[in-house]
Amino acid sequence: MIDLRSDTITKPTDEMRRAAYEAEVGDDVYGEDPTVLKLEMEAARILGKEEALFVTSGTQGNQIAVLTHTRPGNEILLEANSHIFYYESGAVAALAGVQTRTITGIDGAMDPIEVEAAIRTEDQHFPETGLICLENTHNRAGGAIVSPENMKAIHSMAKKHDIPVHVDGARLFNAVSASGRDARDFTAYCDTVQICLSKGLGAPIGSIIAGDHAFITRARKWRKRLGGGLRQVGMIAAPGLVALTTMRERLSEDHDKATILKESLTECNGIDVINRVDTNIVVADVSGTGMTSELFVEDLKKKGILAVTFGPTLVRFTTHYDVSMKDINNVAKILQYGH
Repeated sequence: MIDLRSDTITKPTDEMRRAAYEAEVGDDVYGEDPTVLKLEMEAARILGKEEALFVTSGTQGNQIAVLTHTRPGNEILLEANSHIFYYESGAVAALAGVQTRTITGIDGAMDPIEVEAAIRTEDQHFPETGLICLENTHNRAGGAIVSPENMKAIHSMAKKHDIPVHVDGARLFNAVSASGRDARDFTAYCDTVQICLSKGLGAPIGSIIAGDHAFITRARKWRKRLGGGLRQVGMIAAPGLVALTTMRERLSEDHDKATILKESLTECNGIDVINRVDTNIVVADVSGTGMTSELFVEDLKKKGILAVTFGPTLVRFTTHYDVSMKDINNVAKILQYGH
């Protein structure tokens, strides 16, 4: 079975497994796990932030950021199809007690003018705008890259209004790889950032949030409150360190695979690729085949391909480390001759 459902399904490499087995560990709640400390220091360096904090998942990282930046009754601004709004179970309301105000972007990028217009003025009837959230790359926009220029414009405007900016950068290194720019070109224009180790980088678990010392100090307490204070966590931080230091450069291979997949889908009757395929995600509209996305995905499964529905007629394919170029070529043949 060729699994293109997500880049979260990758298995840890042999090097990651060895690193977990051999990891030097200690009690991380006491700040005594040397492997975690090494991971956090390296992540902070790469991301250009003062400090970093290891968390169990991207959702936990994003929620800790919202909890740390805001207070109950605030409003946060974010793109209408962002992961924080769309896929995190309403956690910002359930946990932080904040409400969301969404802005429809183009390929995941919000217009800075519209963002500024959405900031609340001082009025007893209104909630205070407590945080602006960006997403890069943008999942529901098909892995689209939000340019550093767009991020800079929003961040500069936010600073003028004294509002922090958080970036859900679960797939940030895909943007870095595809753009040929440095990670700091993106992270310079936010106060905090979350990056996922268990997507394209291939680690079995974990994410990082990074920011200044004051933010990480407060975030650490929120992590504890959420049950994320772990003990000999070096066992899972070690594969994350391998992922962070050895797997970033190979992400371009996944992008090449996605390009081939896009070309194959484009040649299929009744299928239209609707995203520009910046990175490792391809979104196809299959309405021209006469099938719903659910029926299309079921049909693919019978042919040995796994994908996910992304709407009534939309199907998402995600390339990753565990899918080879040979697999992609086989998928291309199945798609071209089977549909």
